[in-house]
Amino acid sequence: MRLHKGMMTRRLLALMAGLWLALLPGTAFSQEAVEAPPETVGAEAEAEADADAGEPSSAVPDRVTDPSVTIEELSHLLIPLTKEELAQVTDAWLANVRAATQEIADVQADIARNPAEKGDPRFERLVDLVGKRAALLTRFTMAIDSFERKGGDEARVADLRAYRKAVLFEETSQASTTALVGSFITWLGRADGGIAVLVRIGIALGALAGIVLVARIARGIVHVWLGRFSKLSKLLQGFIAAAFFWLFIVIGLLVVLASVDIDVTPLFAVIGGASFILAFAFQDTLGNLASGLMILVNQPFDEGDYIDVGGVSGTVKDVSIVATTIATLDNKIIIVPNRNVWGNVIVNASVSDVRRVDLVFGASYDDPIQEVLDTINDIVAAHPKILAEPAPQVAANELAASSVNYVCRPWVRAEDFMDVYWDLTRQVKEAFDKRGLSMPFPQQDVHIRSAQPAPQGG
Repeated sequence: MRLHKGMMTRRLLALMAGLWLALLPGTAFSQEAVEAPPETVGAEAEAEADADAGEPSSAVPDRVTDPSVTIEELSHLLIPLTKEELAQVTDAWLANVRAATQEIADVQADIARNPAEKGDPRFERLVDLVGKRAALLTRFTMAIDSFERKGGDEARVADLRAYRKAVLFEETSQASTTALVGSFITWLGRADGGIAVLVRIGIALGALAGIVLVARIARGIVHVWLGRFSKLSKLLQGFIAAAFFWLFIVIGLLVVLASVDIDVTPLFAVIGGASFILAFAFQDTLGNLASGLMILVNQPFDEGDYIDVGGVSGTVKDVSIVATTIATLDNKIIIVPNRNVWGNVIVNASVSDVRRVDLVFGASYDDPIQEVLDTINDIVAAHPKILAEPAPQVAANELAASSVNYVCRPWVRAEDFMDVYWDLTRQVKEAFDKRGLSMPFPQQDVHIRSAQPAPQGG
């Protein structure tokens, strides 16, 4: 039972350690460390390379397999090498990695034989060896990648990568819990370990906060600058400013991630590979996005306009890339998908400075037509918000079933539309009452005829 629990604990710690190694590049515990290992490791690695793989040919520069070579230098030295030469180089780097791994295995075996206490110097040595081996693994991976790109044997490439993965997993899973915990605690207190990671995380967070602050300031400046262009709608100005803000954020994030040695290339590869699936899954959202862009470019309405679209009437509050926000007259907020907006007839009541008020008044057939016309004309002429030009229209328009209907069509400024509408409705009714004119309600005359009794036979 204890053995089972111990194995479970080691495997859990192995997974945690593997995740930690993957997420923390550039540290002593990372597999992407850039520190060159000391010459002693290089000497042993070269000895292994001579025994196992043979000496590289004279065509391969010795510097290519030197453990002290920097990453930048090695990236240039690998370029001219052929597939055959790279096969020798990968064998040499495999020997280097194997020699370093053997040293780590010896220390771990010693700790297993002689359990260590907190502060044991073997933990410090183990952390040093892992960091040095990490540098070798980075260069080993670079050689494998170059060998693969130049048409190297696929089976050989798979074997080399499998060795790298197996070493890391088995080494961590077989290590004792005490060794893992002790090494991790030692690493946390090292200037090039946990402290370095905390410093880099702090720098990244500070840089992110600075990016957001600068992006907000830049968005405000762009918004003010766009305000000079009167032909741009407020919605389009807001969209451009918001797009600039998020573009600034994305670029800033990429710079921050690059500064902490996080490779974002796999992220772009995943996004590119999943683009078809994402497009299918978000087809409705993409349709709203396309419609939103059409609204912003064609500008059928602007922020603050009163519109009627798809059976929804109200004042436009905002247009995002996926939806339009409309506030009704009773202050209800309605969110309409942009696809429904662009795909319907849009009636914009605010696009013109002048609007016509259309009213219909019904009067009795018994009322003189001219008197009714004079009454309505007097009220229209007296209203201060009705424009003289264009001239208002007042006329008998229809002989309806119950009344003679008169149209009243004065012109007003757009902002006075509702005031004039309500004023004329009230004032015309009061004037009719004052002059004895009637507004008949719909009525129907029903004539009943009694049936004649049938004649009776004699």
